[in-house]
Order: sequence, then structure tokens, then C-alpha cells
Amino acid sequence: MPRFRLTIEYNGRPYVGWQRQKNGFSVQEAVEVALRTFCGEDVTLFGAGRTDAGVHATGQVAHVDLARDWKPDTVRDALNAYLREEGGVAILVAERVPDTFDARFSARKRHYLYRILNRRPPPTVLKGQVWWVWKPLDVGAMDRAAKRLLGTHDFNTFRSAHCQAKNPVRTMERLDVVRGPGDEVHIHASAQSFLHNQIRSFAGSLKLVGEHRWSEADLVDALESRDRKRCGPVAPPDGLYLSRVDY
Repeated sequence: MPRFRLTIEYNGRPYVGWQRQKNGFSVQEAVEVALRTFCGEDVTLFGAGRTDAGVHATGQVAHVDLARDWKPDTVRDALNAYLREEGGVAILVAERVPDTFDARFSARKRHYLYRILNRRPPPTVLKGQVWWVWKPLDVGAMDRAAKRLLGTHDFNTFRSAHCQAKNPVRTMERLDVVRGPGDEVHIHASAQSFLHNQIRSFAGSLKLVGEHRWSEADLVDALESRDRKRCGPVAPPDGLYLSRVDY
């Protein structure tokens, strides 16, 4: 069966997350319904990352096997015609790939962006797309502290209590905190894989550093404790984006 790779953009606010669930409508399900409407097949879509409810994507990747070898542009345009009714999901690219390609297991690196709106007035047009933090943040202190999380560590402190990963050890290849456009602060994170809530846990703890409520040493102590209770507050999903997946 022909295999297609889809690059997907979505606003996560209306969905219960990427993965199909019993408690609501997911991004995966929205695309699968569009596929069923388009080609009349009940198929399963496999994604590169399982984003949570409210988390967005500008570069999620998924693969699907179809019975017919459609032109990739036809797949993209037909799916978008059906997804337009949903309004929250779009297929950016569809391409034919070998059947050895796996969106999840072939991935070499995943890139995430976390957006903080750092200003006194609350967001209006960006509501649900950023984390509003009204206290001024010391971005330099946040970035210096973030560098202490680079490399291979046991990140048990910075994961959800419901994380299903058997091993909390991960290798952080990039963790930069920079000034974004306007009043935004951006956290860029890259690794082959992440633990559940890892980036949101980083963002919440780095916010404490930016507010000078935590020192760099406090962040390192939290990391080395391997104790989830030592994590700062977990940042909301609003500001998190799966931006790219490398293969």
C-alpha cells in the first residue's frame, strides 16, 4: 500500500490533543475523518509526537497508508477541503515515501517552541496561543540557567506524574531562551525525544528564574533532586508548539 507523509499545522485549542481519545475530538481523529471522507477508507494516522490538549503545531509529521497511489497534491488539497470545516487543522505538505518510513520511529530530532507574552496588558488576539506573564522577565538569566539543562540527564523532576516513559534519561541538544518579536520571550528546545510535560515543566521553572525567584543553582538543585515535587509550576499548553521534526 502506498505510504504518504503529511506535514500538519494545527491550533490545539479545540482538541483533546493529538491522539485519539474517548473524552473528546482529537487532531488525529479530525484528519482520519477527512481521509475517510476523501478516499472511503478507515485508516490509522501515525504521528511523530503526541501533543497534549491545547498544544499547537506548525510542523507535526504523520504517515498513513492508502489503497490507491494518489498524487500527493491531490491528497493535500482534498484533505484541506474537508478539514476547512473544522478550521483548526491544515495539511501543509503531502508526499509519497517508502514503506520503511515511520513518522515516530524514523524521527532523528524534534523541535519545540514555547511562546511567552511578557507584558503588563493581557493578550487579546494571541489569547490561547501564548502564556501571558505580566511580571518582567530577565531573559539573560533564563538563558544561562537553561544551558545547565543541556546534555544527558535524568529529567525525572521535569516530567508529568503520568508520564509513561520507562526511562527518564533524555539528551537535550538545544535549549535557548531569547527575545522574540514584540513583547514575546521564546524558548527553543530540541532533542530526539521528550518526556511528557518536559518542555512545559522547563518553561515554568525558567519563569521563576526570570522573575528572580529562583537562582541558576536552584534550577540545578531541582534537576539533580530527580523529584517531581521540586519542579516549578508547569506552564500552560497555550504557548507550546511542535515546530519541526527532522528525519
